[in-house]
Amino acid sequence: MRNREPKLRRLDEQAFLRRLEPILQVYAAAMRPPEEQLPGRYSIMQRHTTHPRFRAFVVERPRPLPGLPGDVRGFAYGFHGESGQWWHDVVRRALTERHGPDHAAYWLDDAFEVAELHVHPDAQGHGHGRALLNALCEGRRETTVVLSTLDLDRESPARRLYRSVGLRDLLVDFEFPGGGPPYAVMGGTLPLAPYPADSSSS
Repeated sequence: MRNREPKLRRLDEQAFLRRLEPILQVYAAAMRPPEEQLPGRYSIMQRHTTHPRFRAFVVERPRPLPGLPGDVRGFAYGFHGESGQWWHDVVRRALTERHGPDHAAYWLDDAFEVAELHVHPDAQGHGHGRALLNALCEGRRETTVVLSTLDLDRESPARRLYRSVGLRDLLVDFEFPGGGPPYAVMGGTLPLAPYPADSSSS
């Protein structure tokens, strides 16, 4: 029988777009946003593929028949942050207001921005999130890596994973324009710190 264990795979922009529907399904299962927000999220993900130095990975289980796209169980992508990108500009403004322009420049002038990293709830607990993050950041030319994650639980698996590779809180209990739950903005230097040997899987 053909091995159907999930595999980590890098995607170029076109391969990412071909898998955008199942990728969005993983996002919906992990984040549980209101249904009416999903078309907008689809458009945002499409637009992100045009950002500089876009990089994406999926964890997918091969289909029984060869030649078909795999069953996506998790995904992550990011790109080089620049002025004019919505998240970049919002976070720079907040960091500048709270900690000054030099602090904002340190974290964002040469940053790899992890836009999304999600694992389907049915596939969590097997190290897929850790593998996606490691692959996404490996060999990047940027100085720092930054991301935002839900700030509902300071000890969530995602927060523990990010701290375990050297990321720290830059903003907490932060609300992006337009409303929604509070987020933490986290940042670290590249390359990522080695994973602790006793850290839990994510």
